[in-house]
Amino acid sequence: MPFAFGSTNCYQKHLTLVRVWLQYVPVRSEYVIGIVTAKAGDIFRVDIGGSEHATLSYLAFEGATKRNRPIVQIGDVLYAKLLVASKDMEPELVCVDGHGKSSGMGVLPDGGLMFQTSINLIRKILSPSCVLCKSLGYNFQFELVAGLNGRVWIRCRDVKQTIAIRNAILLSETMTNEEIELMSRKLADALATF
Repeated sequence: MPFAFGSTNCYQKHLTLVRVWLQYVPVRSEYVIGIVTAKAGDIFRVDIGGSEHATLSYLAFEGATKRNRPIVQIGDVLYAKLLVASKDMEPELVCVDGHGKSSGMGVLPDGGLMFQTSINLIRKILSPSCVLCKSLGYNFQFELVAGLNGRVWIRCRDVKQTIAIRNAILLSETMTNEEIELMSRKLADALATF
């Protein structure tokens, strides 16, 4: 008897099983958040949460040349796009779009917090109908980057806000848009009293 782990969703009289994957499977053209783990010659090794580390050439940045190398250190968190993702080859990342512009990709600034979440929550955050970022942004100033590998990076004004927004993002996975708006208002009121 086959079985699978996950949660069920019922939508328009159809029951679907949402699988919970423990390891990211790279898909070409997806945007991911990775951590630089090694520097070897002309490439960087980046942990994107998959079975293999991805490679990133130093020429895969906007304006990078042999003389003008990007400043990337081991331990840096970066936002990149998967150029190559195949079961036969190791993943390859780039930090430029098709026009050679960074478009927000590259090394993320210091002072942020990266955390892991489900891919379902990432897809919810990135959907145009989700009000999470809009309702939190109405009350707080923060930066948010979501990668389709299940990683989220946020940077806020202070540590208290960072932890509160992280918790709000994690709690919003099973909430409706109305519940998210209510939670955002309550969170703003609670942090205003500190």
